[in-house]
Parts: sequence; C-alpha cells; structure tokens
Amino acid sequence: MSIILTILVFSVLVFVHEFGHFIMAKKNGIGVVEFSIGMGPRLIKFEKGDTIYSWKLIPFGGSCQMLGEDEDVADNEKAFNNASVWARIVVLAAGPVFNFILAFILSVIIIGTMGYDPCYIADVEKGTPVADAGLKKGDVIKEFDGEKIVIARDLFLKMYCDPVTDKPVTVKYERNGKEYTTKIKPVAKYTMGVSFYADDKEAEITAVADKSSVEKAGIQTGDIIVELDGKKISTGKEIAEYLDKSPLTGEEITIKVKHGDKIIEKKIKPGKTYTINISYNTGRVKTGALGTLRYSFTEMRYDTESVFKSLKMLVTGKLSMNNVSGPVGIANIVNDAYQETKSEGAFLVFINIAYLTVLFSVNLGVMNLLPFPALDGGRLIFCFIEVIRRKPVPKEKEAIVHMIGMAILMIFMVFVLFNDIKKLM
Repeated sequence: MSIILTILVFSVLVFVHEFGHFIMAKKNGIGVVEFSIGMGPRLIKFEKGDTIYSWKLIPFGGSCQMLGEDEDVADNEKAFNNASVWARIVVLAAGPVFNFILAFILSVIIIGTMGYDPCYIADVEKGTPVADAGLKKGDVIKEFDGEKIVIARDLFLKMYCDPVTDKPVTVKYERNGKEYTTKIKPVAKYTMGVSFYADDKEAEITAVADKSSVEKAGIQTGDIIVELDGKKISTGKEIAEYLDKSPLTGEEITIKVKHGDKIIEKKIKPGKTYTINISYNTGRVKTGALGTLRYSFTEMRYDTESVFKSLKMLVTGKLSMNNVSGPVGIANIVNDAYQETKSEGAFLVFINIAYLTVLFSVNLGVMNLLPFPALDGGRLIFCFIEVIRRKPVPKEKEAIVHMIGMAILMIFMVFVLFNDIKKLM
C-alpha cells in the first residue's frame, strides 16, 4: 500500500504539472509531440491528433514534449519557438501554477474537514520566562520577534530557522480582543544535540544537530540510545524524565547507542542553546467557509516560506546536504505517514497523504520557478530577456545553457539518490 500511495502521489504531482504545460500549449496553438507520465520504456501509449499519450515504466517524472521546443522549426507555425513570447511565458509558467492550484484544492479539503492550527498559549508554568512576561493560557500570539504569526506552525518555523539567542524576544499577543506587547528573556539550556520522540518506544535518534559533539562522535540518525551516564534507557520517555530530573550542564556525558548490531559508547559535550520554553497549541480548530479559504491560502504561504527558508539555511550552512531528500526519501516519508495513520482508518490516511501532497506540490512549483537553466524558471528568464531586448537570444546559445543546467541537475539528482539510500541503510 505504501508503494501504491507513493506512485499515486508522484503520478498526481507530475500529471498536474505537465498537464498545466499541455493545456496552455494547446490553448495557444502549440503542437505537443508527446504527453507522458513516468520515464523510460513506454508501458501504454495511444495517439490522438498529433500527440502521443504514454505511461512509462519508471513512476518518477514525466514530460510534455512540445514541437520545436529546443530547436528551430521555422516552417511550422505550431512550433513552440514560433509562438509569441507571451504565449511561451504562459505555457512555461502553467506547470508550476497548476501545482499551486492542486495544493490550494487539497488545502481546502484539509482545512474544511480538519480545521487550522491557531497559535495560542496552551500552558504556562509558574516561574518560567513566559510567565514572567505576563503571558497566560489562551493568549493568541500575533507576532514573534518581528515576524507575523498566523498559524502555530509559523511560530515553529520561526524558532527552528532563527533560534532565540540571549537577547529578549518581543512578542505581540491578543487577549480578549485586545493586543498587547511584552518581552520574553530566553534562558540558557544545554542539550545533547539529538532529537527523539518522548514516547514509550525505543529512543531512536530522529535528527542530529550539525557540527554538534554528537555528530563529531559519529552518532547518527537511526541509532538507538540505550544508556546515559550509567542510566539504562529503554524508551524515549525515560530520557525525557531523566533529563527533567538531571538537567545537562556543560560537563561531558557518556552516551551509549545501539548502531545496528553494535553498542557504541562515546563521550559528548552538551551544547549551549537558549530557549523560552513556550507551550503553544499543536491541534486544529474548525472554521467556517471564509476561514477555510483564508487558511488554505495560509497553508500554501507557509509551505512556500518553508521552501525558501530551507534553501537559505542550505546556502548559509545551517542545514547540510544530508537534509535534502529525493524520490527515495519522499517515498520513505509517504510510507511513514501511512504506517502512522493506517490504524485510524482510510479517511485519516487520505488526509495525511493529501497534506504531504500539498507540501510536495508547493515544493515542486517553487523549485521549478527558480531561475536555473533547464527548469521552467530558467526558460522564463530567457523569455523575459526577449521581452526586454525585443528579440530572442539565439536558440543555439540558449540550448547550450539549458544543456549545462540539465547536466548539473542530473549530477545533483544522482547525489541525492545515493544520499537517500545511504540514510535508509
């Protein structure tokens, strides 16, 4: 079922993207040689008019091959390069735009049935920085450290991408219809530099902080923590309870992890971070028709912002290439989503997969609009240059640029594929 769902998600994403190019090409009188889903040898094909429709063996990728897209066909009025520059712009932009349309439709279904996640304070402990700042349970956060907060995930993304430092954080919040402003002073905290679920399952490491002592010790995602400073550990919940009773300091600690069939013991030095320990809502609240439309746009805005912030973190070194996933990684994410919700029934499986499809569809739309050669965004750049110059860039020169871009993309995809497989193993 996980394999079927993965193929279905990829097929829907690619079909919608390529259908955007296809329908706009047809509307603008541009000939489409082949419309295909998948890559490799054809499994199914049929012809209608001047177009071949095919389903190919490898269920990742697809194409809308237009007449004269990469070469001059001067004597054919249906050739892509013989269409007006604005017609070509519409055709190239249609693929990503249709991905955003798909994301919006699915977001309406998700928000309409499950609701949205308002960012209100879920709990306040006495003596914490949040309590000292005057915040109370039920207060709705509107702005955090200069960034507007609409949904709870906005706050999560802000704190993940821009962790608090020792400087006070300005927070705007709403209480009983009135807005207030306060400052929260972060407190120092030492952490191991790993993430795990504090539940009754084995304490499997789900993430390792870059450049941390744990990473340098060779401890990896997927390793299972079995002992901390002599304390035997059976579950993630036991780690959380142990750390609550014995908070980490700057002193070295001994950690034992199960790596495959081996038990590895390492000494690590906890890293110093700052936190405000703010407890906010993570559930969803139903809303009306107008709210559903509003928060559906918010869902897309959030996912788009996540893509750009992730790219920024990659460029600045806050994330490593190990955080990038390709088809294999996406398949693993779909599998995890299915396994976690299958016991809850088909409807929740659908909602979970639809939520992932929104995320992937927005990612596909944004990435294709990046001004990189061979991508839709790179081709659009040449069209806009043509608008400004009032004459096209010589096609042979444009083809060389796109060929180089495609070669770089292929090398990158091979790297991502091997990286995905390495992480799985």
